[in-house]
Amino acid sequence: MISEQSTPSLLVLAAGMGSRYGGLKQVDPVGPNGETLMDYSLCDARKAGFRKVCFLIREEMYEIFHEQIGSKYADTMEVKYAYQSTDDLPEGTNRSVERKKPWGTGHAVWCARHVLSKSSFAVLNADDFYGFATFEELWRSLRQFKNVAQDDRKIRGFIVGYSLQETLSDHGSVSRGICKVEDGNLDSVEEWSGITSTEEGIIGTDSTGISHKLTGEEVVSMNVWGFPNQVFPALEEELIEFISSSTDLEKDEFYLPAAVDRWIKSGKAVFQTARASCKWMGVTYRDDKPVVVQSIGNMIANGEYPEALF
Repeated sequence: MISEQSTPSLLVLAAGMGSRYGGLKQVDPVGPNGETLMDYSLCDARKAGFRKVCFLIREEMYEIFHEQIGSKYADTMEVKYAYQSTDDLPEGTNRSVERKKPWGTGHAVWCARHVLSKSSFAVLNADDFYGFATFEELWRSLRQFKNVAQDDRKIRGFIVGYSLQETLSDHGSVSRGICKVEDGNLDSVEEWSGITSTEEGIIGTDSTGISHKLTGEEVVSMNVWGFPNQVFPALEEELIEFISSSTDLEKDEFYLPAAVDRWIKSGKAVFQTARASCKWMGVTYRDDKPVVVQSIGNMIANGEYPEALF
């Protein structure tokens, strides 16, 4: 029996502004009564079993975020906050750099270490729609995690991936972590950019800058991860290495998938993998929003969600 203290938590990454979108899309309404994509995710997460949520935000966002999002869940979930700051870095690292943009998703998760140090947890983006089946899979997988002994250094995690063709935008290119899966385990994840549909098919650029044609059936990471609580020391080691080896500390980002990929290749981690059985939706560009609003409306009409979540 897993103790209440170690009951899995949900970490929602909401510190980014959405530069391509042009605004604070985490609190932009898509539902008929002002609901956000985050509201639908938390509705699904709670239905799946999650009762603890930590919002990773910038500290200056707290008032608007708590008023519009966090306060709505105070009666149904244990709500906590963690803050991503460019000044929050491991001891001994270079803190003199003038960094204006966040350090990336790997750093964001590490910034939640003080809040999530006692339980396994799932990670997801605030501005994506993942579907109930994804949270059901995360909850089932995380309930299997147990805090490992201190001498067991292997990280055992989980990822829910999506079919690439389900994650494209009709209004511009996207970047995705292309996953290779062997025998149900993640073998590698590589960041690709400029992925878009053309008359000749789907094309994208790999991490070496070479363009390729893609089938659309590739498994991609949409930042849906499950981690045991001992991941934080490993993330700190990776963050220190990233800062020491970066060639441009003003622009380079410490990506969570890149850290996971290095752990797998070095034998430090094993990540079970499942392909999502439901459709992903997101608002990468402003022109994506009407499609998402229509899709939410269709799901409400089909009885998948109530007319009003609150």
